[in-house]
Amino acid sequence: MTTSTRPERILIVGGGYVGLYTALRLQRKLKAGEATVTVVEPQSYMTYQPFLPEAAAGAISPRHVVVPLRSVLPKCRIVTGTVEHVNHAKKTATIELLGGETYDASYDLLVVAPGSVARTLPIPGLAEWGIGFKTVEEAIALRNHVLEQMDTASSTRDPSIRDHALTFVFVGGGYAGVEALAELEDMARYACRYYHNITPADMRWILVEASPRILPEVGEDMGRYTVSELRRRGIDVRLNTRLESARDRHVVLSDGTEVDASTLVWTAGVKPSPMLIATDLPLDDKGRLKARATLEVEGVPGVWTAGDCAAVPDLTKPGEEFTGPSAQHAVRQARVLADNIIARLRDQPQQQYRHKYAGSVASLGLHKGVAQVYGIKTKGLPAWFMHRTYHLSRVPTFNRKMRIMAEWTLALMFRREIVSLGSIEHPRAEFEYATRGDRKPTG
Repeated sequence: MTTSTRPERILIVGGGYVGLYTALRLQRKLKAGEATVTVVEPQSYMTYQPFLPEAAAGAISPRHVVVPLRSVLPKCRIVTGTVEHVNHAKKTATIELLGGETYDASYDLLVVAPGSVARTLPIPGLAEWGIGFKTVEEAIALRNHVLEQMDTASSTRDPSIRDHALTFVFVGGGYAGVEALAELEDMARYACRYYHNITPADMRWILVEASPRILPEVGEDMGRYTVSELRRRGIDVRLNTRLESARDRHVVLSDGTEVDASTLVWTAGVKPSPMLIATDLPLDDKGRLKARATLEVEGVPGVWTAGDCAAVPDLTKPGEEFTGPSAQHAVRQARVLADNIIARLRDQPQQQYRHKYAGSVASLGLHKGVAQVYGIKTKGLPAWFMHRTYHLSRVPTFNRKMRIMAEWTLALMFRREIVSLGSIEHPRAEFEYATRGDRKPTG
């Protein structure tokens, strides 16, 4: 037990998987007066990303995909802001608050887990109109956008505008890209029954992947099955193909294909948060924090890391391999990390993180999926059920679990809600239109 006269100050940078689960375990296991915990996160909530595709498809309400930090961490101090710089030599972190104010926060023990951001490339046009799929805001925007494009196509008399509106391009054949495309295509296919002049065959969905396979996490066999299943649904899967240009919404692929598309979704991998560069902590050649098996930053006692931003040795594999950037590892690493912080406070030995990857599950739309768990491969309805069951068990808090289960149960009895709320992104548009008549002419 520490002999300090005041509680140790624990600062957690990031409120994602690692930050939230670490704080949850600390607030449950710390003794009164042993330490204080502060969590710094730009958003006031944690997003459970595996359910973003279902939120985009309308199977789950977006508010049930997020976990409010303040409600689940009542014993922690939540700071809504961004860590701009960490000076561990002085044990201070510079924090910019939501309102723009900046101050330096001192700490005794530090957890650095800001997660990852989309890994982009300098492709012409990508930054101007592409969209990612890592946040609940992006999921909501994509749902509204796809339905809005169907409204546009149904209303126009111009064939070129119609074709443009009904062409959707997704770049990246990992979990995010495949699940987002599959769920949104499934939703749009269902929505066609409400349009008198749009059929599923009128829409063009394109998946672009630079490597020769998709969903490598579920194995080569299940990856091939996924390709054949998507193609059976009319989805154009392009393997060994790259996005060359997207200028002015004109998509050019490396195989020579050119299409005008209303939608470009970029899910081609992630990279560690750029925030790590603004620290005096050791990074590897990929920009990740160098971690020991105990999840302490290499050569820096008192600082821990885990998740997407950390290079954590994989003790279940020989050689120089590291654990993958998955929720499965992040949640389990957070538990070990929290226990090691407590061990440090109580002068006890720390444990090493060791977890053999159990496998992966992926949803391909309603009642469709693929899975490979502990070497067992399955597809279709059983895999879809495994996907829902596994992720429901991992969603934080009993409250969220029950709300999601209630939505799934209601979905068995009622039809999907198919409505675009695109105007939600411009809430003042209607009011600005109304005020135009109140303005006096000038000149």
